[in-house]
Amino acid sequence: MRIVSPRFPPSLPVSAHGAPVAGSEVKRSFAKRAMSEGNGPTGARSGSRLGGFCHRAASLGARGGCAPWEPSERRHPPRLRALGFQTFNARHLPSPPLGRIAGMTTIYQLPTPALLLDIDRLDANLSQMADKAHRLEVALRPHIKTHKCLEVARRQVELGCRGLTVSTLHEARVFSSHGFNDLTWAFPVILNRIEEARTIAQRCTLRLVVDSPTAIDALEASRHPFHVWLKVDCGYHRAGVDPTSAEASDLARRLADSPTLVFDGLLTHSGQAYRAAGPEELRQIAEHERRVMVELARRLRAEGLAVPALSVGSTPALAAAESLAGVDEIRPGNYAFFDLTQSLLGACQPGDCAVSVWSSVVSRPAGAATCVLDAGALALSKDSGPSHLTLPVFGRLFEDYSAGELSPDAAVEAISQEHGILSQPRPVGTRVRLLPTHSCLTVAHYDEYWVVQGEEVVDRWKIWRGR
Repeated sequence: MRIVSPRFPPSLPVSAHGAPVAGSEVKRSFAKRAMSEGNGPTGARSGSRLGGFCHRAASLGARGGCAPWEPSERRHPPRLRALGFQTFNARHLPSPPLGRIAGMTTIYQLPTPALLLDIDRLDANLSQMADKAHRLEVALRPHIKTHKCLEVARRQVELGCRGLTVSTLHEARVFSSHGFNDLTWAFPVILNRIEEARTIAQRCTLRLVVDSPTAIDALEASRHPFHVWLKVDCGYHRAGVDPTSAEASDLARRLADSPTLVFDGLLTHSGQAYRAAGPEELRQIAEHERRVMVELARRLRAEGLAVPALSVGSTPALAAAESLAGVDEIRPGNYAFFDLTQSLLGACQPGDCAVSVWSSVVSRPAGAATCVLDAGALALSKDSGPSHLTLPVFGRLFEDYSAGELSPDAAVEAISQEHGILSQPRPVGTRVRLLPTHSCLTVAHYDEYWVVQGEEVVDRWKIWRGR
C-alpha cells in the first residue's frame, strides 16, 4: 500500500567511516521535498501540531546550515553534563509529519487484528516523562524494547533523551545503523555474543551490563574498550549483585581498575514494582531503589573507587518517584504506551494508553455468553496481568475509547494461538478495541503500527522486531 506523505528516508547518507550524515544539504533537500508535497507552512496539515516539521526543516535550510542536535540547557542540567559521558547526538532529522494512507482513512477500513498507535497519547506520554526527568534533574535514557520503532525513538530524542536502552543486540544493530550512537544493552552480557557486540560497538558507544567475574574476564579478553555497568539487585532478585556484599565491591574495583574496560557506574531495575499493590507502594519501591543505589555508591567511593553514574528504572516506580537525589539517569520503557497492567498498578489511567488492538468478532456460538475474536495469543500475548490485582485476563474492551473508559464486564478471558474468547456475546462482524495487558509483548507480535488520530489512520510505522 502506497504512502502518500513524505517519509523519513530508510537511512541517511553516510560518511567514509560509516557514520550517518545530518548536514545542511540533507536537511534542505528533505525540506524542499516536503514543501513540494504540500506539507509546508501552507500545506493542508500545517495547522496541526504534527505538521510543523517541514516549516522547521525549511527554516534550517534557509539559514544555510545546521549543527547536529544537541540537548538544551533546560533538558540537561550542568551536573549531568559534567559527568563526562558522551552527549547523545542522534545525527538525524526530526520526525517527519504524518500523512494519510492512500485509500485508507479510518480504522474501520483496516484488516483485523491490527495494532493501533494513538499519536496524541504517545506524544503526551513522552512529554510527561521528559518533563519529569528534567524536574528531578536526571537524564532520560528510554528503553526502546517496548516500541522497537525508529519514529518513536526520534520523538524521544527531540524531547532531550541522552541515549537509548535496548534489550537485544538486534535492537542495538538496527538503532545504531540509523544514527543512534549511545546505547545501553541492559541485559547481562551473553558471553557467546561478545564478538557481535564488539562489531556494533565500532560504530556507536555500546554500554554493556555485567554481574559476574566470568563476564568481566570475557570482556577483558576481547581487548575492546567496552563501556560497562555493574548490575545491582535492588530487590527484584532476578539478576545483579547484592549491594551489601563484598562481591559488589570486588567487581566494582575490577571494572574501575581494568586496563581495557570503561567503568560507567551502577545500574539497577526495580522490577519488583510490578508486584506493588498501588501508588503508595510504588513510591516506597522507587525510594528504596534510589536509596540502595546511593548508599552503595557512597560505600564504594569511601573505599576510593570512582563511581561515574547511577542508572535506575522501571516505568511504574518512576511514575511514582518523588525524588531521585543522587541518581544520574533513568531508563523507563513502557511509559511510551502504558497498558492494562500499568493502569491496574496505578501508574496511569486507561485513557493514557497509546497502543490498542483492533479486533473482529468471528464467531458467536448459539446460546453462549461469550464470543470469539480474531485476537489470540499472537495478537495480544499470553501475559494475563498482575495476578495479585485482577483475575487473569489478556486484554479488556474499551467501552468508550475517546473517554478512556473500559467496559466493566468485557475482557478477553481465554486465548489460543489465533482465537480470543470475549466474556460478552457480540454479533459476528462487530469490531472491538482492546487494551492489551502487556504492551511490550503485544507489540513484539506485529510488524507495523497503524498510527491513528482518533479513528483516522494517518501513517504506518515499522516495528523492528528480531533476535
